Amino acid sequence: MVFKRRTPRSYWQVLTESVWPRGGWARAFHYVKHRIRRLPDHPDRIARGLAVGVFVSFTPLFGLHFVLAALLARLLRGNVLAALLGTFFGNPLTFPLIAYSSMKIGRLMLGNAFDEIEHATLFDRFVGAGQDLKHNFLAMFTDDTMQWGNLGHFFADVFLPYLVGGLIPGLIAAVISFYASEPLIAAYQKHRRKRLKERFEKLKQRLQSQAQERRG
Repeated sequence: MVFKRRTPRSYWQVLTESVWPRGGWARAFHYVKHRIRRLPDHPDRIARGLAVGVFVSFTPLFGLHFVLAALLARLLRGNVLAALLGTFFGNPLTFPLIAYSSMKIGRLMLGNAFDEIEHATLFDRFVGAGQDLKHNFLAMFTDDTMQWGNLGHFFADVFLPYLVGGLIPGLIAAVISFYASEPLIAAYQKHRRKRLKERFEKLKQRLQSQAQERRG
C-alpha cells in the first residue's frame, strides 16, 4: 500500500498517541483550526457543523461521536466534515471537566442531591459494568443466566446523569462556538479570496508581458 507505515506502530504507541498526539495537543488544535478555515463551504454551514460536533462531544456515547455528529449535521444542514472536526473538542484534556460537570448537573436535574462520587466507587461502576458485559457475552454460548445488576447501577449512577447533564453545557458550548467561529471563518475566506484574486492578477499580468515580449 502507498500510505502504509514503513515501521508499524506498537499497541503502546497507539495508546499513548491517542492520549497525547506526537506533536502535542496544541499542534493538533492548530491542525483542526486550519482544516476548518479552509473548508470549501459557506461560513454559516461550517460554523453550524462545528457547533454540532462540539455539542456531541458532551455526550457519553463514546465510539459513536462521529456517527452522531454526521447525522445531526445533515439534519441541521451543517457541514459534515466540520462536525467531525468539532468532536475533537472532546479529548483526554477536556473529558475530565466535561464528565464531572455533566454528571453533577445531571444528578441535580434528575432530582438527586449531588454527592461527590469517590474515585473507588466510580471505578467500581465501570468495572462492574465490564464484568456484566463479559459475563453476558459468554452466557450467549453457555447455560449461564445473564446478569444486569452492575449494568443497571452503571446506567443509573453514571451514564444517565452524564447524558442528561451534558445537554446544558453542550448547548452553551455549541452556541458559543457557532457565534465565535462564523465571523472568523467569513473573514478568513474573504481574505483568502482577495489573496487568490491578487495572485491571479499577477499571473495574468506576467502572461501578458511574456506574450508581448514574444511578439516584439
